[in-house]
Amino acid sequence: MQFSWSNLISWQSLANLIDILVVWYVIYKLIMLIRGTKAVQLVKGIAVIIVVKLLSMLLHLTTISFIMDQVLTWGVIALVIVFQPEIRRGLEHLGRGSLLQRASQDQNRVATRMINELDKAIQYMAKRRIGALISIQMKTGLEDYIETGIPLDADISSGLLINIFIPNTPLHDGAVIIRDNRIAVAAAYLPLSESNTIPKELGTRHRAAVGISEVTDALTIVVSEETGGGTLTKNSQLMRDMSQDEYLKYLRSQFIVADKEPNQWEKLRAKVVGFFTNGGNGGDHHVE
Repeated sequence: MQFSWSNLISWQSLANLIDILVVWYVIYKLIMLIRGTKAVQLVKGIAVIIVVKLLSMLLHLTTISFIMDQVLTWGVIALVIVFQPEIRRGLEHLGRGSLLQRASQDQNRVATRMINELDKAIQYMAKRRIGALISIQMKTGLEDYIETGIPLDADISSGLLINIFIPNTPLHDGAVIIRDNRIAVAAAYLPLSESNTIPKELGTRHRAAVGISEVTDALTIVVSEETGGGTLTKNSQLMRDMSQDEYLKYLRSQFIVADKEPNQWEKLRAKVVGFFTNGGNGGDHHVE
């Protein structure tokens, strides 16, 4: 049988490759979606049940195998009921994904408003040495930490943030968590970092900010009660005493999506539209 590249690179081979890549991409997105949430424990529990099921089949343990079958059969319905809020948030997250929706001017407008309100609050609290801890959810869920706080589900405003962190008020102690451009909770507890690289003069707020950045990809803002300095943490990085221009530039780089250059397909489509719009004269016009 003579070797042929057409036999190796066939449509079926390409379809199989696409199939594998899509499955791995979905698995990756699911892992990123549940990382840092209570759903991780759920996945571990399901894995244990599957392992027990396989062992019972191999060892011919009929009763245990039957029980595991019932657990897997009815467990799916129970999971849908118990984790209905998480499933809804997951589907909403998928709907906002890059596969179904591109970054738009409206998204940038919302992000710009959030950054402006954060800036006003930071400047006000920094001048008056009001300590603050604000964590913004990125891709990794913060459900485990949101559950420790007091629910607000409020629009982001500098006035609300300032009032939350006024000393000796019920909500000032703890962290504000922002999710989906809204203040989800206040007075939430964040994990404290045990890192020896954190300077000794930094307090609990800074350790909490570094701690949450070690286990999630959240971006956290700290206003020092002692110095009034503004600090940002993300991915275990501690960016101390940033100026207003520095932290605004960093926030915009994280939340504002720059307009991309049109690709070749978009350019071709524009030319076709221009051709028909201009009565077949083409899309390019030169002024003599």
